[in-house]
Amino acid sequence: MNTPQMQTDALVETPDSSGAYPRLSEQQISAIEIAGRRRAVRSGEVLVRTGDVGYDFFVVLSGKVAILDEGPPLPELVAVHGPRRFLGELSLLTEQASPFTAIVRQPGEVLQVPSERLRDLATQDTVLGDLILRAFVLRRTLLLGIGAGFRIIGSRYSPDTRRLREFAARNRLPHGWIDLEDDTSAELLLRRLGIAPEETPVVIVRGDAVLRNPSAEELARVLGLRDTGGGETVRDLVVVGAGPAGLAAAVYGASEGLDIVVVDGVATGGQAGTSSRIENYVGFPSGVSGGELADRATIQARKFGARITVPAEAVALEGRDGTYAVRLGDGETVVGRTVVIATGAHYRRLSVPRLEDFEPTCVYYAATQIEARLCLGDPVVVVGGGNSAGQATVFLSRYAARVALVVREPELDVNMSRYLADRIGRLENVEVLLHHQLRELRGDGCLDAVVAEDDLTSERRTVPAKALFVFIGASPRTKWLDGQVALDDGGYILTGPDTGRPGALYLETSLPGVLAAGDVRHGSIMRIASAVGEGAMAVKLVRAYVGRSHGELQRVAMAAPR
Repeated sequence: MNTPQMQTDALVETPDSSGAYPRLSEQQISAIEIAGRRRAVRSGEVLVRTGDVGYDFFVVLSGKVAILDEGPPLPELVAVHGPRRFLGELSLLTEQASPFTAIVRQPGEVLQVPSERLRDLATQDTVLGDLILRAFVLRRTLLLGIGAGFRIIGSRYSPDTRRLREFAARNRLPHGWIDLEDDTSAELLLRRLGIAPEETPVVIVRGDAVLRNPSAEELARVLGLRDTGGGETVRDLVVVGAGPAGLAAAVYGASEGLDIVVVDGVATGGQAGTSSRIENYVGFPSGVSGGELADRATIQARKFGARITVPAEAVALEGRDGTYAVRLGDGETVVGRTVVIATGAHYRRLSVPRLEDFEPTCVYYAATQIEARLCLGDPVVVVGGGNSAGQATVFLSRYAARVALVVREPELDVNMSRYLADRIGRLENVEVLLHHQLRELRGDGCLDAVVAEDDLTSERRTVPAKALFVFIGASPRTKWLDGQVALDDGGYILTGPDTGRPGALYLETSLPGVLAAGDVRHGSIMRIASAVGEGAMAVKLVRAYVGRSHGELQRVAMAAPR
């Protein structure tokens, strides 16, 4: 680890060109010191180790500290911090495993603060809290961009490799990928670890922690993502789904003192979390990525005491003597007096021959940095006419050689916001195929091209494509409910008067105390802002239900939102 080059670099502090490495004022350091302690550090001392969960917050008072990415094949220098700069990134606030190692390069003094005391301090001092949060968000983006953190070693043609990479990407976890097909060092690394190629994919969390083809649940436990609280403790509220509606319910509910557990089968953020840029959400005039929005909401919910755990897939809902039990896929159960179902919807699959041949490796239902790096310099095809397809097209145009957008509608703005349609029209490497549908997928093992048919002329054309991105509408995630609540013909949850149950509150389902919010609900607007609003409203109705069921309040008549 102590290479001569690192020792030389460690003496040069990384400049703060983006706001990721701010310097604290003396006044801010004095405020932080109340929650921590000063102590001397020696050269070579490790302050934070990759994989540490619940690590402390450090402010460098004197000396210098290097931030290293310790993933194989060799440690890499990420940054160097000098006096009045602080260490850490989002994992410190979310209680996840650290994706970096912090090691003292010049002896000096640090201010050490336990993570839970930092969260309390940031809540009390909002200026300081905002400064730290912004830096941590920017640092997470930096780590994601350089592929720091744990390593996934596997072939690009392996469905399990893709499964692990998608889990990491959807949860915005810093990680690197070593492709067995391209990286000449991969075989040597596997040999050094005593791993045969057929045992891949493997995940290296630390030098001493090698997971052979782990499930998402196994990897999540090592990284500190699962936090249901365990046991059969009865919570005030169980939120199923951590998209915008579920996270809003967690924030508003926990801020009002409710004991809340949020579970999600994939990641926080839902479909919104996969958006590269959301530009029509109130309060963000320059746009915000879905990942950043989800991270901020997650931290906010945790700050108020909500427990959030992924992956934790709900597979059944059961009534139990005035409470409800949500059974998870791994056999664990969470119990609540009330439940908010915010499982959202998932994109539909194309009805086209040979889809299953290419789906494990070349067909995608999200467009994030991980997919963008895979199709760098290649031609790709996007199918869909809504905002999700439009956002994916704009984003992928920065990485792919060519993007063909296949749209069934006669005009691009039939189901797509005008600003997105106009932007796509100005992109030189994007071709829009209006009133077209996909008919064939071609390739031997890997996708090479698609065949699109013009609905007006029946003319077919072959479009080169190394990857296919599908955004063709959504289906509600309600199969797990197995008839427990009333659904409409499309599988969406009926609420309020639509349930036919007398006295049902506006978002309440056919089961008393079980509410639905966001895209999973019949009549939803299918917009992030409305999902957030319904999540907040659900908490108000939860309190009304609890009060009514305890005889503390008369029935609250709730009107439709204005």
